[in-house]
Formats: sequence, structure tokens, C-alpha cells
Amino acid sequence: MVINRTEIEVRYKETDQMGIVHHSNYLAWFEIGRTKYIEQLLNTTYAEMERKGILLPVTDAYLSYKKPAKYGDIVYIETKLKQYKGIRLVFDYTVTSKSGEVLATGYTSHGFVDKALKPIRLRNVNETWHHELMKAVKG
Repeated sequence: MVINRTEIEVRYKETDQMGIVHHSNYLAWFEIGRTKYIEQLLNTTYAEMERKGILLPVTDAYLSYKKPAKYGDIVYIETKLKQYKGIRLVFDYTVTSKSGEVLATGYTSHGFVDKALKPIRLRNVNETWHHELMKAVKG
């Protein structure tokens, strides 16, 4: 199974008055992990996908907090592909501390669409990427 591990240093602007990471930043971190996963697996960027007319909007997002991250902490976003069905896919995320403690978990669901936001089957527009995603989800 392909897993991407992305390191992030918590910035001051990501914290709230209590000194912990504001919840909205975890979804931004998920996006960072997801784009790095795509780069690693498909050897392309989100920007290149979009130039080719392939968009991947979020349709669902779920996040569960376990422990807080604080300013200056090093955290890791572990991203893996949980499900892929040609049009829809689901990414799983685990946010861990430098010591390996789980800070948060979650997932995002996505659907492939064209620039007119109409659903597309990836295999019809990029068979290579389709096969790479199929291999990744099968482990």
C-alpha cells in the first residue's frame, strides 16, 4: 500500500487563543498530504491535472481529534488511498506527532469531474493514472 508521509511544522498563525492548532488547519494539512500523495503516486501535480481538465473536488470530509498540536510542533500527515472506483475516491489521513502519537484522523471523499464540473471516469481520460490508482488501492 502506498503511503505518503509529509512533515509540517506548526506555524503560529495556525494556532488559536488557547495555543493549539485551530481545527480548520487539519483540513488544509489533509490537502497538503493529498497533493503530495498524488505527486508521489501519479508523478504529476494537482495543477497539471487541472491543466488536463481533470478536477478532484472534495465531496465529504471527516475529522476526529485525539490530542492537540501546538505552535512549533513537528507533525506528520500520513495519507493513503482507501477507496477508488473510477469516478470516486477516498483518502485516509493520520496526523501524528514527532514521537508517533496520533493527534487526529480523518478522511476526504472526492469525485473526478471535468472543467464543466461533470463527472468523468478517469480511465476514459487517463488510463495510466487509473491503473496506478487501482494498484494503490489494492495494496
